[in-house]
Amino acid sequence: MADSIMSKAATMEIPINSNGDSRTLGEDDGLEQDLQQVMVSGPNLNETSIVSGGYGGAAEGIIPTSSIKAPSMHHSNSNANMMAEEATRGIAVEKFDTVKKWGINTYKCTKQMFSERFGRGSRTVDLELETQIDLLRDTKSKYENVLQLASSLTSHFYNMVQTQQALGDIFADLSQKSPELQDEFGYNAETQKLLCKNGETLLGAINFFVSSVNTLVNKTMEDTLMTIKMYENARLEFDAYRADLEELSAGPRDAGTMVRIEMAQQQYQVHRDKYERLRSDVSIKLKFLEENKVKVMHKQLLLFHNAISAYFAGNQQQLEQTLRQFNVKLKPPGSDKPSWLEEQ
Repeated sequence: MADSIMSKAATMEIPINSNGDSRTLGEDDGLEQDLQQVMVSGPNLNETSIVSGGYGGAAEGIIPTSSIKAPSMHHSNSNANMMAEEATRGIAVEKFDTVKKWGINTYKCTKQMFSERFGRGSRTVDLELETQIDLLRDTKSKYENVLQLASSLTSHFYNMVQTQQALGDIFADLSQKSPELQDEFGYNAETQKLLCKNGETLLGAINFFVSSVNTLVNKTMEDTLMTIKMYENARLEFDAYRADLEELSAGPRDAGTMVRIEMAQQQYQVHRDKYERLRSDVSIKLKFLEENKVKVMHKQLLLFHNAISAYFAGNQQQLEQTLRQFNVKLKPPGSDKPSWLEEQ
């Protein structure tokens, strides 16, 4: 038995390292593990190691650089897209609510309008204000007729003045070329030139009259009529919501109906306040319009009468004085003609 054991010991391999030193198998395994740990704990491109005990130190000293990064661009873009979508969704909801309210309001007003037209519905009437509005519309129509006729008079009279000027030029030319009729042609040429000069002065007065009446009719009166139109629309809306509230109040009073009645009461109050405010605005504008109309037309009618009378009476001094009295400035001859730049 002892010989067998000794023969086995004699045949065992003895490991030799690179320096010729003999090591056990356990020591080789330890060296291999140390090399692996060096490779693992060594620095790389993704992390920076802070090791207090050499390469074999504890793992708690490693701070991965991948954990220290700026916010992701994809995450930022995602947030921006979400915010844009929310804003777009909010705008869409707001537009939908606006269209919905407009549709409900249009339906109620159309229903009220047909009810009034066919005599099935009631309407709020302010007799005094309605009378003033009808009078304004009638006055505007008549003033528009005056404006149209005065404009026609200006156009015809302008053509007559141009004809007088051309006739005066021909008489003056014939006076130079006809010695036997020089005096006769000369007298007529001077007369036509004088009539032409007075006609241009009268044209200045008529143009001033037309301009003032046009401002009164197409700006001042039109502005008041626009406010009246808004007032009439507000009156229709007020009556529509009033009829809706009356209809709900006459029905059964359950929980759902009471909520609808409360909402109808709020809408009724809103449109009532709007109607009252616009009615007050119309009353004030009608009052100021009447005062302004009387003041403007008093001045313009006096100017028109004095200028026409002085012209056909042949009183040149009175005609010029009338224009100075009303601060009417005449345009210099040829000012209406376009410049050579505008003709190009």
